[in-house]
Amino acid sequence: MTAIRQMTYQPLGRRTTAVETMTFDRLRELNDGGTQRADFHVLAVIDAGPGSVTVDFLHHPLKERSAVWIPPGAVHRWVDIAGVAGHLALFVPTAPVTDATRELVASPDLAAHWSIPDADWLFVDTARNHLLLEASAPPGDISTELPEILLSALIARLRPPHAEAPFVHPVFRLFRSSVEAHFREHHDAGYYARALGYAPRTLSRAVQQATGRTAKGYIVDRIVLEAKRLLAHERLTAARCADALGFPDASNFSVFFRKATGMRPGAWQATVAVE
Repeated sequence: MTAIRQMTYQPLGRRTTAVETMTFDRLRELNDGGTQRADFHVLAVIDAGPGSVTVDFLHHPLKERSAVWIPPGAVHRWVDIAGVAGHLALFVPTAPVTDATRELVASPDLAAHWSIPDADWLFVDTARNHLLLEASAPPGDISTELPEILLSALIARLRPPHAEAPFVHPVFRLFRSSVEAHFREHHDAGYYARALGYAPRTLSRAVQQATGRTAKGYIVDRIVLEAKRLLAHERLTAARCADALGFPDASNFSVFFRKATGMRPGAWQATVAVE
């Protein structure tokens, strides 16, 4: 078992750019087959397969004319990518320049993999090639704004599942951001209602409308995901998970995890093999 590899955004030769591109050939040179977690977004356009990627315990087969989106913090591993052709864009969360693409990038619930419709492929391919061309310009000629503008165009053309989602209530957006920032310390919906200045009923309605889940259920799902990451990839004990996720002790954490997943932390950890 090996621990997760933490990656930070370090674009080669252009320290000021918020967007970096690479081919799958280059990814194969850098990839050691291990499990990774990055502090930046990874967006891939797949020209040909087969291959696969595992993102937060879900396996996704890669095929022709598909896309992959791995947000910061997601645990992922590229598998059997020798036959995969395409390009990747690596970018920091603040890179997109339009309101719509910024909102999309901020969403924690984007699909990790989806097929690109044939009718959209020409537009996606053109947007991708324009970004690649601009990213290949000599360092002295590159504008820091153009890659960000062209990345935004590519994201808009890719139309990830949330790109055409119904209007998201602003109360839910605030709740979502607050949970992401504080779920390790605060596990109750009442805290977020008080912190955001909304009545619990108002908060609950907004979360239910946006996700189909209760506010408490949303918080539980986020804690469970992080617990699984720590158990599987960091190989932490229940006691250390409890400490990292704000539980008073291992017993309390174990009860929470079993209620949410149907398994004790140690039993679930034993079922997960991380290469």
